[in-house]
Parts: sequence; C-alpha cells; structure tokens
Amino acid sequence: MRFTEEDIEIARFCLEEAKRHGAADARVSLSKCVSDTYSMRDGELDSVNHSADCGISIGLFVDGRRGNYSTNRMEKDTLSRFIRNAVASTRLLAEEKAYRLPDADRCAKNATEGTEMGLFDEKYYQVTDQERLRMSKATCLPKKKYRGEGWKVVNCESEYMDSISDSITMDTHGFFGRASETTFMISCEITIEDREGNKYNAYDWDADSFMDKLPRPGICAENALKTAISQMNPGKSRGGRRKMVVDRKVASKLVAPIMNALYDSSLINKTSFLMDKQDQKVFSGLLTLMDFPMAKGLPGARLFDFEGVATEDRPIIENGVIKTYFVTTYYSEKLNIPPTVSSPSVPTLMPCAAEGMEMKDEWDLDAIVKAVGNGVLVTGFNGGNCNDTTGDFSYGIEGFTIKNGKIGKPVHEMLITGNFLELWNHLLAAGNDPRRCTRWQLPTLAFEDVSFSA
Repeated sequence: MRFTEEDIEIARFCLEEAKRHGAADARVSLSKCVSDTYSMRDGELDSVNHSADCGISIGLFVDGRRGNYSTNRMEKDTLSRFIRNAVASTRLLAEEKAYRLPDADRCAKNATEGTEMGLFDEKYYQVTDQERLRMSKATCLPKKKYRGEGWKVVNCESEYMDSISDSITMDTHGFFGRASETTFMISCEITIEDREGNKYNAYDWDADSFMDKLPRPGICAENALKTAISQMNPGKSRGGRRKMVVDRKVASKLVAPIMNALYDSSLINKTSFLMDKQDQKVFSGLLTLMDFPMAKGLPGARLFDFEGVATEDRPIIENGVIKTYFVTTYYSEKLNIPPTVSSPSVPTLMPCAAEGMEMKDEWDLDAIVKAVGNGVLVTGFNGGNCNDTTGDFSYGIEGFTIKNGKIGKPVHEMLITGNFLELWNHLLAAGNDPRRCTRWQLPTLAFEDVSFSA
C-alpha cells in the first residue's frame, strides 16, 4: 500500500516534463491513503466504510508565477499533456517574483525511508476485516450498563478506524522526502436521559500509530458514560472574576488563537494580535511553548514541512517571549522576515506552577484542582468567538465548580470573556499530563482572575 519505485519514477518524470515544457522549477507530491471504519450503534454494526485515495500534486514556478495542479491519473502520456497545459495556464496568472522554491540547504536530507519518525506499524498489514469487526464490537458499551440510578442510555455510537498513508515530495532543487504513517483509533459517543427527560451527551476517543499501544477498546465507552452521568443535575454558579482550570481535552481552544496569530498569513493580512512582537515578552514568564518535531512516535512528528524545509526542535514562546513566527519562503520575502517552517509539528506546552503552588510529580487535573482551591473547571466550550486582530474573546463554557480543592456540581450556560494577552498573563499552572494521542501536546491549564458571567 506504500508507493513503489515505479510510482517514484512517475514523480521524477513529472519534474522532467515540467522543465521540458518551460517551468523554471517544480515541486511534485505523491499521496496515498487507505482507511477502514467500522461504526456501531447500540451494540449493532451500523456501517462499514472503506476508502482509498491516491493522487499527484504539481506546483509549477513559471516566469515569476506559481500554479498548483492535481490529478489522480498516473499514465505518463496523460501526465505529459496535463503538465504542458498546466504550464500554459500558469503563464496566465499575475506575476509575483516572491514565488520560488526554498534554498536547497534549508531542506531535509534524511527523510528517505518514510518511517524515520516511528509512526509506522508493520502489523497494519496483518489486520483482517474480522479483527476490525472484533475491535469495533469491543468499543461498545455493554447493554447491562444501559441503565443506572435515575438515568438510561438512549444512544450509543462507537467506532473503530485504521488507516495507512504514504507521501513523497520532491523538487527540481534535488529535495526528496518521504513520510509514512499508520493510525488506529477508537471512539464512543453516548447520550443519556434522566427521569425528567433531560439529555446529556459525552464523547471520548483515543488513537495511536501502533495497534498494540491502543488502550482497551471499551475504555472510551466507559469514560463517555461517566462524563455524561457527571453532567446531571447542574447547579448555578455565580459570575465575577474567578480562577479557572481547563481540562487538557479542550485546552486547544485557548492555545489555537495564539498559534494562528504566529502564521505568516495572519501577519501579511495584519489580522494578528501578535504583530511585530518577535523577541518581546508579551505573556506570563511561566508560559513556554515548544515545538518538538523530532519527538519520535508522537502524532505530528516529521522531518520536513510541505516545502521540504527541514524541521528542528525550537521554542515558539519561551518564558513569555515570542521566539518564532511560522514563515514560508514566499511570505518571507513579502514580510522581510527570515523563513522558518510553514507550521508547528508537535507544539508542546511545558509544565509550570505559579509562586506558592507546589508542582507535584503527577501534576495533572486532580493535583491542579487541589492546588487552585476554588473556581471553575472548564470541560467544554460552547460557541463564542475570538477577534484575531485584537485577541478579545467570548466563549460559552460548561464544566464544574471547584470548592476546597475538589470538583463539585456541574455548571452549564456560563460565559467567559477577556483578551488573550491578559488571560495568558494570568497563567497559574500547566500540568505534565498531555494526551499522547494528540498532535498538540497540551496539558491541564489553570488561570486566575478570569471574568465569568453566570
């Protein structure tokens, strides 16, 4: 299911044809993905989906212009005509001298096999349809657990999925890079109903590149049921400025606006609240956000970005200071900023604790809740918005009260408002408990002086 030498030869042929038909440079990407999904509803097989996709993408640099084209036809005669027409079409585009391939010395030299980052499980080839069916059944909640004190399950949907992907990128500057990955995922979504007819919903999932490292399939159903039950009988919580703990599963809601503000597209469009802030301290000194593309075995680990530029471990934000913007070759010239990489690979928020908080060896949700004492634990965000230019935000939240270091009654329909510069300057703690299955390695977070509306 990975590309053969014949496929790679097709990619080389495309580069040669691009030059022959008048392109100054070209980049070719081959991509292939096969996935199987078995979905269950209330313990019965609901659907089976098999998908397979294979294609070739060609980026052409012609007379100071750039065009991107794709096809799933792999015959040489067809590709030759396709590239000839693509070169002609590119010449019709507006001239833009900033379009060019990255310098060859910036590109990765060691991504030749595709399996260097430890994300490929050879056992994938041994997985049969019978094993997929067995795994999907194992993700279900047993019918004997469909009822409890004051509630019943009204819907349970679970799923098993596995996939294999292979991609190869090469260009006319001599770059060759390959990345291969397998993924195994389990998930479950459960809805329960109480005696009054109120419904509560919860979802849980897990994944790994290696099937043997997946947790027990039924754990997602058990976690989802536990979470749904915990939402019953919500209470009221007062508004005002309070401490806030954010569950690791939803922490990306508060990190994503920072990441988006560091992209070259936001900088060029002047829609970033972090414009002109490189090497300046704008956040709490507790905040250190690293990028670890070399973290073998973690989702997102890679040796090169889409341009072929070599990745490296680097600080994004260090002790509150902006260290990295994500700038491609094209935008580097437009912004007059040195190029880096197109995007983060494995952004990782490092553990920390404010003065007066004792950071434990297990600095997880329970430990941070205990250290915070009183406030609100946020386990979900419901709508809202963020102004990319100013950093102002308003989000609906749900979660639980925190009283005397313990999780209390569930709360719904609350609102938090503020500004991301202010919020992250009120950082209290970051745990050491990110989930292995996510590309963004974000732990439990805690903030002080957050504005809540009841």
